[in-house]
Amino acid sequence: MSETDGQTPAIVPGSQTGGKRAGAAEPACSTVAPPVWTKRMLATLDKGVEGGKWYSLIDKVYRETTLHAAFDVVSSNDGAAGVDHVSTEQYGANLDVNLARLGEALRTDSYRPQAIRRHYIPKPGSQEKRPLGIPTVQDRVVQTALRMVI
Repeated sequence: MSETDGQTPAIVPGSQTGGKRAGAAEPACSTVAPPVWTKRMLATLDKGVEGGKWYSLIDKVYRETTLHAAFDVVSSNDGAAGVDHVSTEQYGANLDVNLARLGEALRTDSYRPQAIRRHYIPKPGSQEKRPLGIPTVQDRVVQTALRMVI
């Protein structure tokens, strides 16, 4: 809510809509990642669902196109390997098999994230170090896919 009158919806920060107010009518297709949503899904988003409640989005997360798009984002960041010591290059060498296995694990609810690798980096202007958590490439793919869907 706006601080001025308490009634006007606040502007959504960082939105791609150029500062539209929250709740303003706008087609959903302009604010979502294209590889995740089909035209039919976007039409349903614009129209709404019966009862106005969405019950599950996991079927959008484990789609092959979503996981491929998420891996593209993860690999472009060129991050470090996690506790399994698998780099993005190593994961990408057998990408189709890895993503098929990951999608199946997500679909059957058997996916479990791995431990986070702890690394300490120096704090600027101090002798102290701060902890940094590095997830595995697979976990970063899942996190990115979730972020794309949501």
